[in-house]
Amino acid sequence: MPDWNGLLSQPKDRKIASLLAIAGAVAPISGFHKFYLKQPVWGVLYVLLSWTPIPRVASGIEAIWYLFQDSHEFDRRFNAGLPAAMTGPVATVPDIDPDKIGAIADALRKLDQLRADGLISEYEFEQKRRTLLDLIA
Repeated sequence: MPDWNGLLSQPKDRKIASLLAIAGAVAPISGFHKFYLKQPVWGVLYVLLSWTPIPRVASGIEAIWYLFQDSHEFDRRFNAGLPAAMTGPVATVPDIDPDKIGAIADALRKLDQLRADGLISEYEFEQKRRTLLDLIA
């Protein structure tokens, strides 16, 4: 008999989650990837709605999202409850100057106000926001 507790405590792999989501996009029943990722409520919802195209479309979108997601981001979202030794090496965060973060936060607020006032487009806002956030790292 398999050790289910041991299997449930293993880190989740984004490739397996993607394959299960792709299977849900083409199979008559969707949602297996949600059970794999410890989201049983969503899994049940996908199974209950399997007679509609909604879970198949959502599964296809999620499969692409899992594949193109950075492995660190996937681990942060779906392997957060596991010990760090199981999910791989953890990058250390360098010391960041609080004054620098405060200045960047102020610049982001001003940038958001320019967007709200319609003086810059959403695209320009996003580009400048990313540039400012890159200054933190």
